[in-house]
Amino acid sequence: MTIQEAQDQVDHWIKTVGVRYFSELTNMTILTEEVGELARIMARTYGDQSFKKSDQQYKLADEMADVLWVLICLANQTGVNLTEALENNFEKKNIRDSNRHKENPKLQ
Repeated sequence: MTIQEAQDQVDHWIKTVGVRYFSELTNMTILTEEVGELARIMARTYGDQSFKKSDQQYKLADEMADVLWVLICLANQTGVNLTEALENNFEKKNIRDSNRHKENPKLQ
């Protein structure tokens, strides 16, 4: 699935099953909530925290997909083409960071 196909499929789902988009502010809050759920799984899987019984229902891939879903909703609502945005971001990083990481002694 391409990014554009994902944007189209989310839009279709929202308009048919979800009835309508939540407001942009509500979706921004939901995105923050979803990132927090992802962070909890990361902290318990790769960090020093241990899983609580209530955390065991959460799956890393599913939490990442939840973050992506809401980000796509926000892009759709605000008219952002994520394919173009990502391509432009790569271009920016390739110019700005062309030697930055290679020259960083912390990464050697």
